[in-house]
Amino acid sequence: MANFVGSNAMFQLVLLSQKQQVDVANLSLNAELMGLPKEIPVQVEQTCLVGGKQAGSRVIQLTVGDTVVRVVPTRGMAILEASRNGVRFGWDSPVKEVVHPSFINQEASGGIGWLDGFNEMLVRCGYQWAGHPGQDGDEFLTLHGRIQNTPADEVILEVEQVPPYRVTLRGRVDEKRFKFTNFELHTVLSLTPDEPYLLVEDTLTNKGSYPREYQAIYHNNFAQPILEEGARLHVPVAELSPFNDYAASGLKDWSEMPAPTADFDEMVFNIRPLSDADGLSYALMQNAQGNQAIEVCYSTDTLPVLTVWKNTDTLEQGYVVGIEPGTSFAYNRAYQRPLGLVPTIEAGESKQFIVRFGLFTDEQEVAESRLRIEELQAQTSPQISSKPVVVLD
Repeated sequence: MANFVGSNAMFQLVLLSQKQQVDVANLSLNAELMGLPKEIPVQVEQTCLVGGKQAGSRVIQLTVGDTVVRVVPTRGMAILEASRNGVRFGWDSPVKEVVHPSFINQEASGGIGWLDGFNEMLVRCGYQWAGHPGQDGDEFLTLHGRIQNTPADEVILEVEQVPPYRVTLRGRVDEKRFKFTNFELHTVLSLTPDEPYLLVEDTLTNKGSYPREYQAIYHNNFAQPILEEGARLHVPVAELSPFNDYAASGLKDWSEMPAPTADFDEMVFNIRPLSDADGLSYALMQNAQGNQAIEVCYSTDTLPVLTVWKNTDTLEQGYVVGIEPGTSFAYNRAYQRPLGLVPTIEAGESKQFIVRFGLFTDEQEVAESRLRIEELQAQTSPQISSKPVVVLD
């Protein structure tokens, strides 16, 4: 159906609605079917997956200009992967299927069952809790919360029928538990044919009657062709520390990326970033040549810290680096209250999280982003601690 929003013509289609009992299932739309001039490079496809543990999962593919992005509404509106000008942004997990949440037991193996489905470019961690599994008082918390393994209740496609022909995918994912949590997450992903950006704007609302703690980590994961020997991460750092003693041994070259390395496992680094006058901070991982990169831009108002997950193990194990803005670091929630990193959302209150991905495929785009980060860093020298901010049991 076509709707009109203000003075701009807008194509709108409900792909999924629990309330309206709508499920479009397999779908393919070209520009003309959405009311755009046929020469505008916009196409939308939805596929219902079959076979193995991905049976029942849905993937929505948005082709907008030179950018292709694949979204999984079945898994909390995750971004599976993206590409621009043929350059892929994402990673190769040993998990190859788009695993349906019904096959995930998050309490398995001491609370790390979440890993059984972990293979996306953008994974939301939260919102009742995020971080490592373990006890927090009387409550056992599984790895990284529940939202990633919660199917969307609603998915709506919107396409502007006039320039800039912005394509928007809206989702709603509920995180609710009787007597405890009554959260609604409204997700918005948008992009245009002529820009190298994917914009994610999420709004978390506490629909309950009482204040609640919450946490959010945007677990953004990237590998080849950006990640390679000689690749480098650029971050404007106010404070930097290792997650644990093992990461402390790699602090000297935390931002330099090696080739796939057997037995490397993972090193994690905690960053309190610098931000610009608009409250935005940036992280840029560029390839060795400096002509391809991923930029993660985020609002530090609600995502004040950054975790760098350097998992440069073998290709078979999963060679990947995570660039993860969040309310919190990746420690269990119990360790983060003393750090002031477990915020509260009041009854009826909403919190917005903004993350923008720059899919850069030429030297000029990469250089401009790097310069922006260098100018921020020039304002102050980073404070680097060799000691973790948390002493783990």
